[in-house]
Amino acid sequence: MPVLSNAIAAPLPVEDQPARLPVDGMMRSELVRRLFEEHNRSLIRFLVAKLSSEAEAQEVAQEAYVRLLRLEDASAMSFLRAHLFSIAANLAVDRLRHRQVRERNAPQDMFEDLLSRPGPDREVLGQQELEVVKAALKKLPEKCRRAFLLHIFEGHSVREIAETMQLTDRMIRHYVARALTVCRECLDESK
Repeated sequence: MPVLSNAIAAPLPVEDQPARLPVDGMMRSELVRRLFEEHNRSLIRFLVAKLSSEAEAQEVAQEAYVRLLRLEDASAMSFLRAHLFSIAANLAVDRLRHRQVRERNAPQDMFEDLLSRPGPDREVLGQQELEVVKAALKKLPEKCRRAFLLHIFEGHSVREIAETMQLTDRMIRHYVARALTVCRECLDESK
């Protein structure tokens, strides 16, 4: 029986290589386990560089190890590390091809421009709803309206608004919630 570390690191001398004999399951498992311990980090880095995704790299690595465990050819076992990286590289290429096909044939991309443009009826409805919201905001007290506009339309955080208006975060959240409620009620009434 060959020494395990030699089987992982370097090919067996020709005279020591069995000629297409099945590899014992325990020996194969032990070789793959040691290969995992010694080379998994570098395999994952190799795959992340190819796939640009840690999760996909780990999935591909796992699939490569499974394929190695199924390997029956004893002569290939002597080149285990090279074979592992070869399997992983082929699997990564397959993943990239599948990703490209999915991205190319994504139905939402084909109609994105059409869907993003509102039709005339949507424009009129949107304009009407905007007028209802403007009227609702005019009914609010000044501080409440200002907090709402700063948060919703200008994108300021609650903390920033509280500092600007010299109020507590809780008060700003209350104002924003109150303004949203009033706007929602006015929109519901208009329908």
